[in-house]
Amino acid sequence: MADPRESVTVPAHSSGEEHSYQPPVPSSESGPHWIGLFHLSVVYLVWGSTYLAIRVAVREGSGFPPFTMAGLRVLAGGSLLLLWSASSRRRVRLSRREIAILGASGLLLWLGGNGLVTWAEQRAHSGHAALLIAAVPIWVALIEAVLDRKAPSGLLIGSLLIGFAGIVLLSVPVLVSGVTADLWSLIAMLLAGLSWGGGTVLQIRKPVALAARVSSGYQQVFAGFGFILVALLIREPRPDPIAEAWLAWGYLVIFGSVFAITSFVQALRLLPINVAMTYAYVNPVIAVILGWLILREPITLWTLGGAALVLLGVAGIFRARYSEVSTG
Repeated sequence: MADPRESVTVPAHSSGEEHSYQPPVPSSESGPHWIGLFHLSVVYLVWGSTYLAIRVAVREGSGFPPFTMAGLRVLAGGSLLLLWSASSRRRVRLSRREIAILGASGLLLWLGGNGLVTWAEQRAHSGHAALLIAAVPIWVALIEAVLDRKAPSGLLIGSLLIGFAGIVLLSVPVLVSGVTADLWSLIAMLLAGLSWGGGTVLQIRKPVALAARVSSGYQQVFAGFGFILVALLIREPRPDPIAEAWLAWGYLVIFGSVFAITSFVQALRLLPINVAMTYAYVNPVIAVILGWLILREPITLWTLGGAALVLLGVAGIFRARYSEVSTG
């Protein structure tokens, strides 16, 4: 049987890219493992806090229109990644095929995924957004099942049903409230997850032979132009951010778009896949806790029940995926 660690593709959370997993670096000492755990803790904290930072940057009174903020963020973050890659003598020149793939996936992941979340978080709680986006593996599994025209396993079907039940529970309070603006925010977050899933599937099936920082850098830059175009088309007002909005934006650029990506790649290199993938479960929990601690966002029984079902569904999907790889 094939080793699933040698061929599984790991979905990135906030970076908007896929990384082909490689077995962890062997070592007779514990050093690399501790270093890997350090990088994983960076991924936990930073990617778990990006939803809070987005909320702070675009909530009412922040002075930052959502698409303008997101566009400036990814243009800055992507440019830094490409400059870093070029100075490290990484290949940064793209073929036409790579331009097409990175352009399309960048728009799906960043403009469609991150952009709709950013727009929604003008009203939506950061923890709620994180939990709905945590369902991306559910959308990925559904899209792949449709594309492959292959009957899914019983485990996959059950996991999908559990995950969608969690999404329904998370959506009930908004549906019951009847507030139109909140309903549109919910729809935007659901579409964001679907778009993120589409971008993920595209990269799984059309990989590029580029360093992680290079591919992510180009994805962000391509998406940045898309963000600016959308901001112009819908005539977003000129940004006039308050100090805390600028700080949140800077955090998203430096930590969310640069450092966390580097730490995630190192965690994949130094740790077993089942350890590195725990970010998918930890990040939304951190997001909910930070939203409650810092912004006093409520944690209700709907939140707890929906979160449990979504994470259980994601765990089942990962298990089904790895089982298929190991028996393939």
